[in-house]
Amino acid sequence: MAHQRRSAAPGDGTPSLERRRFLGYLLAAPTLAVAAKLGGDLAAPAPADAAIPTLPGPADILDLGDALTLAAMPTSNLIAIQVNRDDTVSFAVPRAEVGQGITTTIAMLIAEEMDLPLSKVGVNLADARPELVFNQLTGGSNSVRSLYNPVRTAAAIARARLLATAADQWKVDASTLTARDGVIRSASGRTATYGSLAEAAASARTEETSATLKKTSEFRIIGKPTGRIDALEAVTGRKKFTMDLQVPNAKPTMVCRPPTINGTVKAVHNLAEVKAMPGVTDVATISTGVAVRAETFGQCIDAIRALKVDWGPGTVDGESDASVEQKLRAAALPMAVPPVLTQSIDAEFVFAFASNSALETNCAIADVRADRAEIWSGLKSPITTQEQIALKLGLPIPAVKVHVVTGGGSFGRKLFGDAAIEAAEISKKMGKPVKLMWHRADDARHGRTHPMCISRVRVNHALGNVVSYEQRHTSVTTDFGHGLGEILTAVAAKLPVGDIGFSQTVFMLSTSMPYNFGAATQLLNEVPLKFHTSSMRNVYSPNVVCARELIVDQLAAKMGQDPLTFRRNFLKDDRIRKVLDKVADVGNWGRKMPAGTAQGIALHHEYKSVSAVLMEIDCRPETVNRKIRNGVAGPRVTKAVAVVDAGLPINPKGLEAQTIGCVNDGIAMALTSSLHIDNGLPLEASWDNYFYTRQWNTPPEVEVVVMPATTGEPGGAGELAVASSFAAAACAYGRAVGKMPTRFPINHGTLSFEPKPKVPPVPESPVDGLAYTY
Repeated sequence: MAHQRRSAAPGDGTPSLERRRFLGYLLAAPTLAVAAKLGGDLAAPAPADAAIPTLPGPADILDLGDALTLAAMPTSNLIAIQVNRDDTVSFAVPRAEVGQGITTTIAMLIAEEMDLPLSKVGVNLADARPELVFNQLTGGSNSVRSLYNPVRTAAAIARARLLATAADQWKVDASTLTARDGVIRSASGRTATYGSLAEAAASARTEETSATLKKTSEFRIIGKPTGRIDALEAVTGRKKFTMDLQVPNAKPTMVCRPPTINGTVKAVHNLAEVKAMPGVTDVATISTGVAVRAETFGQCIDAIRALKVDWGPGTVDGESDASVEQKLRAAALPMAVPPVLTQSIDAEFVFAFASNSALETNCAIADVRADRAEIWSGLKSPITTQEQIALKLGLPIPAVKVHVVTGGGSFGRKLFGDAAIEAAEISKKMGKPVKLMWHRADDARHGRTHPMCISRVRVNHALGNVVSYEQRHTSVTTDFGHGLGEILTAVAAKLPVGDIGFSQTVFMLSTSMPYNFGAATQLLNEVPLKFHTSSMRNVYSPNVVCARELIVDQLAAKMGQDPLTFRRNFLKDDRIRKVLDKVADVGNWGRKMPAGTAQGIALHHEYKSVSAVLMEIDCRPETVNRKIRNGVAGPRVTKAVAVVDAGLPINPKGLEAQTIGCVNDGIAMALTSSLHIDNGLPLEASWDNYFYTRQWNTPPEVEVVVMPATTGEPGGAGELAVASSFAAAACAYGRAVGKMPTRFPINHGTLSFEPKPKVPPVPESPVDGLAYTY
């Protein structure tokens, strides 16, 4: 896949925060340690201006990222930067690294404010810290937004303290000193490294202090494309994930799972026989199935395949795609605005279940003793997981130590500590340390899913204007039991939505309307089916925005306008319009294309950031019908251009990588990736069955443009381009085939694989791999 990046760093003309002082604390410690103190209100947006303006929605006033930042503020002073005697700086980031590059971004912030080489900044992942309360959850594209000022403030205070210490030792005024690359210099030529001053700069007691942050025009690191600080470890195989850790006596462990979701064990008929199998050390019945511990994972798989288990019923037995769709359609909320004296467009869009499985399967290491427990796992909500493990084990929370390990992807999956909780239960039951790994079939069939949903839209228009826009989004319930619900409860009084429940609150705080479409309402209703669900990347927005942007194309056609022109005419603000114009320019919107191919364009505004994507798709028969082994080829996106305005881009190179991932996520959602539910379980049982964007569907040409800084602070970026990419692919497909698509993904109706058996739950491994190597 070829790609290009265009980016611009903030300059002197960039809007920025006023140069004000930030409060923080010097912490009592052997060497200099500093934390930040934050507070204040979040600004409301400027009013819209149009013929029939749409009033600002809750997400325009205070979005989900704002809510997470508000919740994190009270404990920001507990996040400390440590200056070490060896001239390095250490910081334990209270967020998860799952490939999004948060450790690199945080290191850049510290290096910038402290005038340190990036190589001198060490960032690791903090263990679960209950005292942080709501300040250790990774989600909602909020990590950089919520940590930006606290981390910079702590770093600036540390730098100021080191300067003051040097000035005191040299008997000069601190204003005469300079700091660069971790060395303080006086006018007379004296020098001192940060490390040499770290002990003298330390405070004997915790005290409040303040520092002035750099202007954006003074940045030397922030805004510059920067390679990841963990890149060398990653490409040389030295980067440590959970399964790479060597915990004494923690042996490979896997679970034999039921043939339906949440099924239970009624009886195991050959327990003694399986315990006697080569390498097997323990077999135990647990709440989620039958656990096997052995010397190798291969021996675990053999034992699981040999187990003969009678299973009790699950929670969604008998459910299928068709039955769930019927329940959703019955639960849809009614439209409120009739088409009186207007023309109307009504449409219904169906989105299938999608898997949250990441490249790294669910895994965890647990060592549970009578009076304590120690856990290692990739976790995005470690405090909640720690609480849940303590409750399951009957231990006090302080007796459960949870180590956050770098994760190999997430897609929202690692918001839930299912593997960690399960490993703790197994370790307690067996009385031994365990290294638990889920099989790929476990991930696909018993892992978390993005729920099936239906989005209905009605638009009334007259005399060249949109009078009303109604969207009724009906979904299987999304589980927010990973800690986000408690966060929303904590800041409920400041939210512009009232008491409407967790899911509805998330929906309202993440759903925006960038167009002036008159009276606009977007409402959520959920059906409480007990599937394992989670908020996959970008939560509700991909489905909601895909439906909206397809309707926008229909409106443009009805009014005889080009889709780009229509969007420009109805957009609320110039910031979004500039991003749209940029993607149209770079992508050469409107160029003549062969029959059966087309361009699509879409945009999305969320988390104080904007994205627009232009895609070109090939739906000609020779492309759609090309032969793919054990797969469906279907249409192919041949070109993708994504433009992102993330406010102040901290690391354009990292933002480019995130955006490329979003583009491929969107293509997958539009064309290929979904689960087929049959009798209470997905048919998919491996990555071979689940068609995330593959090489045959990845566009050969990808270009990402990172807009110059438009605000003084970063917006959310990790999920930013998912919704716009999904919508752009769908709009391109509709224009290429001459008919608006209404069911996603496009290829969901074709089952392109032979489903693997449900019993045994671990399918037999293929033995013909060499036949398909190149």
